[in-house]
Amino acid sequence: MRTIQFREALREAMSEEMRRDPSIFLMGEEVAEYNGAYKVSQGMLDEFGAERVIDTPIAELGFAGIGVGAAANGLKPIIEFMTFNFSLVAIDQVINSAAKIYSMSGGQYSCPIVFRGPTGNAGMLSSQHSQNFENWFANCPGLKVVVPSNPYDAKGLLKASIRDPDPVIFMESELMYGDKGEVPEEEYILEIGKANIVREGKDVTLVSFGKMMKLLYTAADELAKEGISAEVIDLRSVRPIDYDTLINSVKKTNRMVVVEEAWPLASISGELAYMVQRRAFDYLDAPVIRITCADVPLPYAPTLIEASLPNVARILKAVKEVTYTAA
Repeated sequence: MRTIQFREALREAMSEEMRRDPSIFLMGEEVAEYNGAYKVSQGMLDEFGAERVIDTPIAELGFAGIGVGAAANGLKPIIEFMTFNFSLVAIDQVINSAAKIYSMSGGQYSCPIVFRGPTGNAGMLSSQHSQNFENWFANCPGLKVVVPSNPYDAKGLLKASIRDPDPVIFMESELMYGDKGEVPEEEYILEIGKANIVREGKDVTLVSFGKMMKLLYTAADELAKEGISAEVIDLRSVRPIDYDTLINSVKKTNRMVVVEEAWPLASISGELAYMVQRRAFDYLDAPVIRITCADVPLPYAPTLIEASLPNVARILKAVKEVTYTAA
């Protein structure tokens, strides 16, 4: 099987869907002439033309609103935010328009739109450009929120998101665009809302999504050296959440550690911890531990960034606490 970059997988997903359906178009800052801020849309302007790959001004509220209006009138927009930090400027269109059209129209109108772009920390970008809003959007009924962790999932989930009749928030990472992985040449689509057990284990369940999955893989390898068998679950989407896969895993391992690149209050990890104690309390042999960002705006200094974010050492410490193997 061939190996391609994360950005290439996203580009293939969009291009294949645009060839299949002429109602799909891509709109956002620098997506056309510049080939995308992170080169995700490289070459798409040449293939599809300026009517379907559209550069916008720096006006997220405006072009998000154009996308919502287009979706309500039969088109299928892909709206790229250069970063989801900038989606806050457009959040009224996302929350009060896109997410509510179906409900407020009594099912007469749908809003088949995808809002996509990078999320989270990407280095020394400081407080206003390093935030995670997965839990913000997941809190809103009417939205789906997808966070892929590898090129294979990125392509299959983006194709599913584009075909979905409802608005989808599709969150990527600047630090993952160059990641490589195996992606089939033949068409495939992944189900939104179905988690992936990427590694089976018996002693503890490790759960995350997006680029935090890299930490889980490293931690699981380190734990295996010490005789601790970790089951690793990639949620893939945080609305809907595949609770059944999670609960069944905890019933087997009796312990759970959740890793999330977000602030702790009202986080996805808090929701998972609640649901596990609600549905699998009698199976737990230790309290659920959450590993999140520090409850502060992300600093600029590299040493403070490292201290603020989840890391492998924190995961190993948490696992040893829940398995009662800490020194």
